[in-house]
Amino acid sequence: MVEHLVEMWGDLPKEALAFVISMLPIAELRGGLPLALSWGIPWREAYLICVAGNFVPIIPILFLLDPVATYLRRFRLFDRFFDWLFARTKKRGAMIERYEALGLVLFVAIPLPVTGGWTGAVAAFLFGIRRRYAIPAILLGIMLAGLVVSGATQGFLHLFSS
Repeated sequence: MVEHLVEMWGDLPKEALAFVISMLPIAELRGGLPLALSWGIPWREAYLICVAGNFVPIIPILFLLDPVATYLRRFRLFDRFFDWLFARTKKRGAMIERYEALGLVLFVAIPLPVTGGWTGAVAAFLFGIRRRYAIPAILLGIMLAGLVVSGATQGFLHLFSS
């Protein structure tokens, strides 16, 4: 998917591509940051671009998930999708349920599949974490994940460039 986007939007500046890739579910910062660094974008710039890109969809998710899901659940296909999404998120959110905002920071910060900002925003909604706590917790988690991902990526890039 990411390769297709890069091919399709190859005329855009690499910084814009890294931003857009970091906004996408699944790829998020974990996909955008390694690409940005491999394209030679300086670390601080790549980090800020990808953290910002990953955070952009979080506010709309937190504010619009409930009304959009409520409306779309009238249709069987979407009802089944939201049942699946919410059950999957709740199953993976034991840490959030137990530690609330701190658990949300840790959940988002762990750079594994299905633990990023998007899932963290859905989990905050499902576990009733108030937005005033969820927003900074998710942002801090994204920032910590960015440090882990950039450190790992820089190590891999250094290993392969030698």
